[in-house]
Amino acid sequence: MSDVITTINDRYKKSAVVDVRSGDTVKVHQKIREGNKERIQVFQGLVIRTDQKGSHTSRITVRRIASGIGVEKSFMLHSPLVVQVEVTKRSRVRRNYLSYMRSRTGKAARMTGIDFDREAVNAIHDEAAEAEEAKLKEEKAKEATAKAEAKAAEEAELEAKAAAVEARHEQAADKPSEDK
Repeated sequence: MSDVITTINDRYKKSAVVDVRSGDTVKVHQKIREGNKERIQVFQGLVIRTDQKGSHTSRITVRRIASGIGVEKSFMLHSPLVVQVEVTKRSRVRRNYLSYMRSRTGKAARMTGIDFDREAVNAIHDEAAEAEEAKLKEEKAKEATAKAEAKAAEEAELEAKAAAVEARHEQAADKPSEDK
């Protein structure tokens, strides 16, 4: 039974995910859909918790201060809505759950940074995600082309109607009036 569960779980996992740890400062790029529009929103903050790292339900909790108020968001790393996770700073911590950061502000909230190879950590190429992005761009281009073609056809139709009306007016002007 567990083999079936693991195969199903592996099907929904992304092929490659950035190694995110507690104490990292990250930029999470998330897809936001508003009506029929779709855009990417970036949430930058400190990772205060990581859960179930090896699972398809692995999650990180990111905290940032926005307008003097602490805002926390949880992101499922294998979610299709999370496009990219980029580690910008890595700090030295000795805990997995940094709940004490909630009560700290200003200089007290600073963490000791450590050196790390940013390019090596963030160099994740997910072919499926890149293919999906290319597909979305292609669909938008096709949609724009279809709109342009429809507009051109509509304009051509209007021009044909205008030419027909003009021809009728010319015929009416050429005919001698017999009402006299």
